[in-house]
Amino acid sequence: MTRLSSRTNVRRPRLSPRVRVWLSIFLAGFLGYLLAVGVGVAVRPPLMVGQDAAVQGAQARATLQTTPGTFLDVQPVGGQYDTLLVFYSGGLVRPQAYEWLGTALAGQGVRTVIPAFPLDLAVTGIGRADALIRQFGAGKRVILAGHSLGGAMAAQYARDHRAQLTGLILMGAYPAGNVSLRDLPGAPLPVLSLLAEQDRVAAADDVRDGLNRLPTSARLTVIRGAVHAFFGRYGPQKGDGIPTVTRAEAETQIVSELRSFLDGLPGQ
Repeated sequence: MTRLSSRTNVRRPRLSPRVRVWLSIFLAGFLGYLLAVGVGVAVRPPLMVGQDAAVQGAQARATLQTTPGTFLDVQPVGGQYDTLLVFYSGGLVRPQAYEWLGTALAGQGVRTVIPAFPLDLAVTGIGRADALIRQFGAGKRVILAGHSLGGAMAAQYARDHRAQLTGLILMGAYPAGNVSLRDLPGAPLPVLSLLAEQDRVAAADDVRDGLNRLPTSARLTVIRGAVHAFFGRYGPQKGDGIPTVTRAEAETQIVSELRSFLDGLPGQ
């Protein structure tokens, strides 16, 4: 009697040389893409001062400071200020992209400090405002502002530190779904929310829905014709809309709204 082998020889199909070549090319390309993205996130461009912050008629001086932590410091030329603005940058955006804003506001007695975060993600250091407020905010009006992800993190900080702040400014941003600034102890926090009309990154419906988690006195203003990337000078952003105004026109609107908001705050 012939015994049947318990092992069955199964012939596995082999990929043709051409398929193996194309598969290798695809895998190499995919791994290269992942490497490029990883390097782009982990290795950030250098911090620069004055590279792209020109504002006509502005009287400001900007320096890069390292204590407390690394931050961009934009002051009025004379060094005198009555308002401290702490600004949280958008996700993966370098602090210098918002230097123009501090430069534009310096003439109104505003000192703007823009902290650098690990990987340029404000979520990695929501409490960075603490030390900056302690060092530069004594006896001053203190405004916390943020763009995009930075705005969401600023709202979260404001919820937990209402007593330290005079106002909150959100640019293309809104509080996270589990963050509410309504019914906080004390007087309602003055809030200005800016929505770029052609923004396709921070959806208009989401920004408007965010008002439900802000004090009822919060003011929403639409920046006509602007896009998400017009709040900072960092170039076009993937997935954003198409602007119907120039960047200069949008920036003029933004600064006008900020000045109006600051003028209406206590202590002015």
